[in-house]
Amino acid sequence: MDMDLQLKYNKLKEIIRNAESLAVAFSGGVDSTFLLKVAHEVLGDKVVAVTAQSSTYPEREYKIAENFAKELGVKHVVIVSEELDIDGFSSNPVNRCYYCKKELFTKVHEVAKEHKVNYVADGSNMDDMGDYRPGLKAVNELKVISPLKEAGLTKDDIRALSKELNLPTWNKQAFACLASRFPYGHEITKEKLSMVDKAEQILLDLGFRTVRVRHHENLARIEVAAEEMKKFYNEELMNEIYEAFKKIGFNYVSLDLKGYRTGSMNETIDTTAN
Repeated sequence: MDMDLQLKYNKLKEIIRNAESLAVAFSGGVDSTFLLKVAHEVLGDKVVAVTAQSSTYPEREYKIAENFAKELGVKHVVIVSEELDIDGFSSNPVNRCYYCKKELFTKVHEVAKEHKVNYVADGSNMDDMGDYRPGLKAVNELKVISPLKEAGLTKDDIRALSKELNLPTWNKQAFACLASRFPYGHEITKEKLSMVDKAEQILLDLGFRTVRVRHHENLARIEVAAEEMKKFYNEELMNEIYEAFKKIGFNYVSLDLKGYRTGSMNETIDTTAN
């Protein structure tokens, strides 16, 4: 481990130690898994992992989170945070994530209070500062702490440290809630979320690692990492994917030639106005 990374890691542990007790919003992704692991090492049983179940959170991700918390031996609390029940969420406004995060962290705070925990922590890191993320407004309003960001850790840092700690998530694909697959202003429903979830599972089962299926009503727009795009140069595979997506409910299936990128739905909005 190089010196700079070691210093950041030491700073992270110091931040966690000073908190004395934490409720970690735990999704099972790269960032929250790393944060939970370090927090548990530093604070032991003064850490609570809190995972929210909803229709925007695939069952496969929940199982990963559940299994990791059990293996780690950390106290794990599962809450229900159904975003579609929040007024205005299903209409998919550009600040949709604000309402989601406000609902989520309000409930995590309740868990923290119940377990007499000092702080609620999330897995935001330095790279989260570079995109339009209205959810961070709710994080700030509810005084959620972000130890990874405070320690100056980037996503690459977190992956490198996760590998050092033998965490299974060190090379896991980035994940965002399924609501991020819809153009702003297009209604989000449980049925549409289920279509996206099934479509992405099909691609994962076929061996793709980094996938997004963007829902454009009757059209599915597939995003995969640049290095995986060449897999589509196979007529048999393309037909297989098309037929599988058609059974789910899509009439048309397209491959985004620009490939996977974070926040592609933000490319059509003026983020400076929000």
